[in-house]
Amino acid sequence: MKYSELEADILQLIVGATEGSVRAFGEETVTRLVRPELLRGAAEDELTEEARAALTTACVNVLTISAAELHDELATIYDGILVDDDLDPGVLTAISALAHWQSYLEQGRRGELYELAVRSIEDIDHEVSADLDDFLATPEMAAEYERIRRLLAPGAE
Repeated sequence: MKYSELEADILQLIVGATEGSVRAFGEETVTRLVRPELLRGAAEDELTEEARAALTTACVNVLTISAAELHDELATIYDGILVDDDLDPGVLTAISALAHWQSYLEQGRRGELYELAVRSIEDIDHEVSADLDDFLATPEMAAEYERIRRLLAPGAE
């Protein structure tokens, strides 16, 4: 499957899924994208102490924090970024996931969950370097695609 076909299929799954399925997918995916090991590569000079604390708090409490609280934590994180464009990829993934989750919580737009799915695919691609012409050729990418399909397919609830 080509990357563009993968994206189109994921979008269709999100559009067609029940509200309960997209919520479960979002919760599982954002939790995966803010896992502690992604933050281990952060250099001391990338974030202020306050930003690092806000990122940790947001990641640990991602499923229980309100949209407003998450908005405040993200503001602290953004204000505390000390580098222009060389942020650790794991930290960048976590911040991006938190921002999409916050927007979903606030506005309920499924497009934010599509973005979480894409970040999740990119996270796997960062680990295994998938082939754009056969994106599911690696077991890791095939497993991630199957996880997404399992959570979003009709009857997933």
